[in-house]
Amino acid sequence: MLNTVREQFWDAGYAATSLEDLMRVSGLGKGSLYAAFGDKHQLFLRALRSYTEEIHASLRRTLAEAPRAVDALRELLEAPIHARVRRGCLMANSTCELGNADPEVLDHAHRTYETTTEVIGDCVARAQREGDLPAGVDPMALARAILAAQQGIVFMGRTGVDSATLTATARSLADQLLSARSVD
Repeated sequence: MLNTVREQFWDAGYAATSLEDLMRVSGLGKGSLYAAFGDKHQLFLRALRSYTEEIHASLRRTLAEAPRAVDALRELLEAPIHARVRRGCLMANSTCELGNADPEVLDHAHRTYETTTEVIGDCVARAQREGDLPAGVDPMALARAILAAQQGIVFMGRTGVDSATLTATARSLADQLLSARSVD
């Protein structure tokens, strides 16, 4: 049920999702919805937290299971192209919509991006140990650059850029960010 609520917020955004929408997708009446989750804001935060928990678990698994870390990082840049890119990232969408007005969303976004950066940074360090990235590169700085590049791909997809252009862009970014040559 939380997944269907999350899908509603993801499709319509927080402000455009009405209580009636939430009752329809959850199958709960107004009283049951409030008893189970509190108000709309608390339900939204719970849906957002469940989304980021799933994203982090999937990211950890994908990066850890890749035979070579550098290949996993390349795939991370292309991942939005294969996903439902037109909807974008629920966390990024929510931050854009609510971040300036909602300190709880902003705090969650900050913690989410820091966790994501740490997970990617661990993969960068692994790629360094495997000899595919220079040892002198700061794993966290490169992880932030990879995350920023990936979110840029997501944004470009939301604007309607075609898959071929997104793929070429992601590969160009990967070539630039994940080069084995030493960075001066």
